[in-house]
Amino acid sequence: MSEAPQRKVAIVDDDAAVRDSLRLLLEVMGYAVVAFESAAVFLNTAMHNAACLISDYQMPGMTGLELAEEMRANGSVIPILLTTGSATPALFVKAAELGIKVLEKPFDEDDLLDFIRSILG
Repeated sequence: MSEAPQRKVAIVDDDAAVRDSLRLLLEVMGYAVVAFESAAVFLNTAMHNAACLISDYQMPGMTGLELAEEMRANGSVIPILLTTGSATPALFVKAAELGIKVLEKPFDEDDLLDFIRSILG
């Protein structure tokens, strides 16, 4: 009998150091992770069926919020966590409309892990 494939956490962040540290944290906690350097690269993969997505807000080309908007417009219901160092009331309103969670940087890693645990256990 074969084991079911582990559902993956997708990370999208243009900052390699942040991307790598998030990946390391989650892998140490036992999660399978796939990381992408941009929203465009993520959208061009088959990762739309990831367990959840953690995306930075401020990225060149397409912001994390624009990524979430495109995914929702295409029917994706994947849970999304948006991280930002430049939160505004308008960002929180739009995120709520899209059904995504926002964490302000610097965020507590427990808040990040709570988001993932709520999806993957």
